[in-house]
Amino acid sequence: MSIYTAHTRAGRPPVLVREGFSWGAFVFGPFWLLGHRAWIAGVLALVAWVNLAIVLPGAAAAPVFLVLHWALGLFGNDLRRWSLGRADYVLVHVIAAPNEDTALARLLERRPDLIGDALGAEVLT
Repeated sequence: MSIYTAHTRAGRPPVLVREGFSWGAFVFGPFWLLGHRAWIAGVLALVAWVNLAIVLPGAAAAPVFLVLHWALGLFGNDLRRWSLGRADYVLVHVIAAPNEDTALARLLERRPDLIGDALGAEVLT
């Protein structure tokens, strides 16, 4: 069972963010953040990544990059939530579900007023 936070913004579909370690952020680092529209955090992580690659010699770089990616894995979803808050999204629910589809179904069951926004996103994509 996973825990998801649901974030909404007027006229936009709800965004679900899973709580816990993010393997995507661990593997892809700053590019994962940028792919999830966490622009500020992604750019700062990318700048740190490039600066570390320039400053550190080859042998010392590996453990430092491992720590950086581990930290991004630990805090990647928190950085997404922070970015959503900066984009005027509001935390509306915390949902326990086995996967994201079930979490969305449970959210829409509790908040039927969000169905129009959620369906609007399906029609547009």
